[in-house]
Amino acid sequence: MPTFAAPDFEQTQMKLFEYEAKSFAQNIGIPVPRGSVASTPDEAKDIHKRLGGEVVVKAQVLVAGRGKAGGIKFGKTPDETRDRASEILGMFIKGEKVQKVLVEQKLASKRELFTSIVQDRSNRCQTALASGQGGVDIEEVAQTTPEKVIKHPLDPIFGMRAYDSRDVALRLGYNGNQLNLFSNLLSNLYRLSVMYDAELVESNPVVETQDGKFVTADLRIIVDDNSLFRQPEFQERSREVSSEVSPLEAKAREQGLAFVELEGDVGIIGNGAGLVMATIDLVKQFGGNPANFCDVGGGSNADHVAAALSVVQSSEKVKKVFINILAGITRCDEVAKGILEVKNVIGLKKPLVVRMAGTNHEEGRRILRSGNVDSFEKMEEAAKMVVALGSS
Repeated sequence: MPTFAAPDFEQTQMKLFEYEAKSFAQNIGIPVPRGSVASTPDEAKDIHKRLGGEVVVKAQVLVAGRGKAGGIKFGKTPDETRDRASEILGMFIKGEKVQKVLVEQKLASKRELFTSIVQDRSNRCQTALASGQGGVDIEEVAQTTPEKVIKHPLDPIFGMRAYDSRDVALRLGYNGNQLNLFSNLLSNLYRLSVMYDAELVESNPVVETQDGKFVTADLRIIVDDNSLFRQPEFQERSREVSSEVSPLEAKAREQGLAFVELEGDVGIIGNGAGLVMATIDLVKQFGGNPANFCDVGGGSNADHVAAALSVVQSSEKVKKVFINILAGITRCDEVAKGILEVKNVIGLKKPLVVRMAGTNHEEGRRILRSGNVDSFEKMEEAAKMVVALGSS
């Protein structure tokens, strides 16, 4: 079977606002600038009065590129800060409306660094990244001068040890007390990534101040959605509609479904992420265009399957639905009951193709036949059928 590019699942990650990330960082001793969040220009003015000196007014959005879009401005006086906040609040950055700004002290910078703890899937471990070229587009630095980006893979079992962070600090040119300070900062960024199941913890820039200390002037955290069951503080946020989460995705998450909208018209439901991805590939191979990724997971009961089918067929762009089940822990009879529950209560609003194999598949097919719903045993036959539906 040909291999197709996987759909972009970036939106299945939980991105934190900068002020949220810095709050978590501060709790474990990572130095951050003094500041507070404002929702109105007058609040921004009051924050400046409390901070004194010069401040930075930063749009709080979940997309990159806010600086180039005019979402970061400076204020020398409280009145100027109020005016800058007024300019930023309400603006749209890559389709996301700015509803809050972070007002924080402007740092006296001697040097700007880039640091990151990232999931390195190719090496199956976390990797610490660092560069002396901070405060700029690090992707451009990595492409044009890759030797300026330090890459330090971390042991997948032991994580970041003292000599890992010290090695990175040494390669950045630090020694003595500064080596210890930067090493501690990097170690704490790693701790942050572990505590919050982060796919990415990134500070660009980390500012080396005039007195030789290090402060995370910016901080991004992206949490793996698959870990939300042990991150209760993020669970409600994951169901909110935003530029990162569409209304249909929010609806699916309320039902406990792993769901991502795509661009096509074939609704896809399966049990297990690997099977759903293979189903998407197969539909594309036969000329179809998947409308979503929907994983009901292992051990799903009839109610869970019914919820998935209800969500998928509620999409206006979905013209037909393909349910592909390879049952192990999941039972085909439970899947069949869920499908008929939807048919009997709200109706099958879109043409449906079902493939079931595995645990209790004979009983599952019998249940479907009793409700006049056909099913396939082979995945390829079912995929061809769903693509052919509605074709002239």
